[in-house]
Amino acid sequence: MFLQQVIGGLATGSIYALIALGFILIFKATDVINFAQGEFLMVSAFMAKTLIDWLHPSNIPMWIAVALMTLAFAALYGMLVERVLIRHMMNAPPFSVVILTIGLSTLMIGLSGGVVWDWDTYIIESPFSNKPVEMGGIIFTPLNVGIVGITIVLIILLTLYFKFTKIGTAMRATQQNKQTAMLMGINVKGIFAGTWALSAMVAGVAGFLAAPILLVDTNMGFVLIKGFAGAVLGGFGSIPGAIVGGMSLGVMENLATVYLPSSIKHVAAFLVLLLVLLFKPDGLLGFTVKKV
Repeated sequence: MFLQQVIGGLATGSIYALIALGFILIFKATDVINFAQGEFLMVSAFMAKTLIDWLHPSNIPMWIAVALMTLAFAALYGMLVERVLIRHMMNAPPFSVVILTIGLSTLMIGLSGGVVWDWDTYIIESPFSNKPVEMGGIIFTPLNVGIVGITIVLIILLTLYFKFTKIGTAMRATQQNKQTAMLMGINVKGIFAGTWALSAMVAGVAGFLAAPILLVDTNMGFVLIKGFAGAVLGGFGSIPGAIVGGMSLGVMENLATVYLPSSIKHVAAFLVLLLVLLFKPDGLLGFTVKKV
């Protein structure tokens, strides 16, 4: 029972981890906390639904095509948001930019429900079966395993991208010191746009994976609260911390449904978050930057 709940929690936690990762990517590069990250996920899920309705994928190549088109769409609107809105606010007070992203979140919900799509709730297909499978006394679904597996693969690919590609290295340099990066000839504005595109693509993966279990509607973006909590739990500013924090939050929620009354499922996870921050304010893998 315990391992079964852990596996289920890792699937939900993977969604939280991807949202947290999107938060951290943008924050490290631009010092902006994007409270529209959940709506990035929501719009990607709606786009995946639209593509599935159009293409009716019945084999792996078709599903890969749907996923790639969803990610391309996510990258496009991520860059558009940065170019049209964020770039003009980079010298504004941080609180103003936060308010802008909250307004963007509301705008995306309104446009998605009232203009582009609608306010209904949808169940969409997945390339992975949601039929329970028993193995070694543990019951799980291929869907949950697929979500965790794809998340792990994505993390590995991002790690390799940041470490071995020129653009990834430029992103890391910009995250560490923007002024020095500019002096080295790095196109910082281009890196900012690329980071927003990458963050939106991560949200696109999360939306594609989350749609079969969270259902597709204009409210699904509110899962960003869990992603933000996961980022804080792991250590805001730490990419490994975002992954650990998000997955830990999902596992804690799932275990709480078994060992605690279901009515306090969400409260239990946030209680653990508060306890961690009480004794380690920087989060599980966070660090303190000392000013000299």
